[in-house]
Amino acid sequence: MKKSLLFTAMFMASGLAVATVPITGNVESKCVITTDTAGIYGNPVANLLSTKVTDGGAAPIIRYDIITPNTYKAVITTPVDFSDSPELNDTLAWDGDITTSEVSDASMSAFDTNKRVYNNMTEIDLTVSGTAWFKAESSVSYGYDKAFPAGNYSSVVVAECVAL
Repeated sequence: MKKSLLFTAMFMASGLAVATVPITGNVESKCVITTDTAGIYGNPVANLLSTKVTDGGAAPIIRYDIITPNTYKAVITTPVDFSDSPELNDTLAWDGDITTSEVSDASMSAFDTNKRVYNNMTEIDLTVSGTAWFKAESSVSYGYDKAFPAGNYSSVVVAECVAL
């Protein structure tokens, strides 16, 4: 301890100036997400809302531009609740599915084959540079053959690029 105090005293007596200099940086993602098509719920029967074309809906399409392959995974979550709706007093049964709808490179066909699905979340390793479009289908049924109340219904698909 005496040596430490002596060194500090000598250092201060020498008249040397000390400064701490910060180093900062900004990392920009090498994966870009864009909403290509917003989704629309169709209401083919009283107790069902669906984004399927056959049900009068339109599935949202999410575009991923993959600049650096093998460094990110797509994590896409389909809805399990409404972000806006009339008051609902019965159970909701949600279903969702993520599929690759278009690709800029044929080897991206492996995205559907190698995806991991659990609960309402799909993970896809982005292993190829280029652009991939993912379709996020969503459907929800209300009660047991119970009609949805009139009103506006909204839900959200969450799309992320997660660094590996």
